[in-house]
Amino acid sequence: MAEDSAGRLSSHPPLTLLSEEESMFQAAAREFAEKEIRPHVEEMDREGAFRRELMEEFFAQGFMAIAVPEDYGGSGGSFFMSILAIEEFARVDASAATVMDVQNTLVNNTLLRWGNEQQRQAFLPCLARDTVGAFALSEPNAGSDAFALETRAKEDGDDYLLNGRKLWITNAAEAGLFIVFATINRELGYKGITAFVVERATPGFAVGRKEDKLGIRASSTCELILEDCRVPKANVLGEAGKGYRVAMETLNEGRVGIAAQMVGLSRGALEHSLRYAQERRQFGKPIADFQAIQFQLARLATETEAARLMTYNAARLKDAGKPFVKEGAMAKYFCSQVAERVASEAVDIYGGYGFTKDYPVEKYLRDAKIGAIYEGTSFMQLQTIAKVILGR
Repeated sequence: MAEDSAGRLSSHPPLTLLSEEESMFQAAAREFAEKEIRPHVEEMDREGAFRRELMEEFFAQGFMAIAVPEDYGGSGGSFFMSILAIEEFARVDASAATVMDVQNTLVNNTLLRWGNEQQRQAFLPCLARDTVGAFALSEPNAGSDAFALETRAKEDGDDYLLNGRKLWITNAAEAGLFIVFATINRELGYKGITAFVVERATPGFAVGRKEDKLGIRASSTCELILEDCRVPKANVLGEAGKGYRVAMETLNEGRVGIAAQMVGLSRGALEHSLRYAQERRQFGKPIADFQAIQFQLARLATETEAARLMTYNAARLKDAGKPFVKEGAMAKYFCSQVAERVASEAVDIYGGYGFTKDYPVEKYLRDAKIGAIYEGTSFMQLQTIAKVILGR
């Protein structure tokens, strides 16, 4: 427990006060990001591909199964520790953070919460060791209206035959395991949606075209094609018809991961701006000596810290087993807004240099835009927040 200014023990330590284990883990994530990720950021962004060797290091260092219990081959950490790592990775490269975020907050979390023991034993060790996972919910006609699903699942003996197409699936190019959502009966609406674990080698399953994106370019985003894809009933997560709840409750956690990405991105852009403002000279002195720049930096630092506190609060609530739907939606909404603003003003501070690829801040701006779009647009977050505060 923390001590207050009078030396008394406090049962409610500050949000940003980390335990010794959390501090050590955060430092390890930061060091890894600086030494292993940063040297490859520019190349991966230019090529639009993630380095296989770097992905292997993610697994070797335990970053792909942070909150997975050691019994399943994971690191045995907490959800909050996943958030710390996502933030530190995004400070250096949002693409790297995205790869690790999807694995931890969506795929691993889905199996931990909804998988039975047989499914956990079958899939979690692989996800901890060497298998990338993907979360396949979105479709061409089911984006914000995520449950206008057209992918069908038809019973066939001890199996289901899946037919349909998924779009905008993160990690799809590298993934070996997919959480796929399909409906067993469209007439049932959301009550027909079902979650399946689909392995990449399954007959009838294919990864299609890879998107050429504005930002997070090294993180793959692809379509999935399912044509009589035969999946055993043993691979149904939860129960048939319970996929709506599986997806919604998993995405509540995933939103906190996106918020952490945006906090890390804001930190990275701000740090570059602080350095540059003290190096760049105009009218005979560093531009950081001008009050206008000082006030701009101070405001961006304040907003970044506010975003960080909102994210940490949502993550702490999740680990404490407390409701966090509103707080998670608020964090994702606010942090994505802050990230765009910080990255945009970082380009302003750099001036003409900031508009070129020779300097780092233009990439932060490109990467920031996705925060307001994936895992629920900003409008969908506002809708969620409104429902909670209105009691609806």
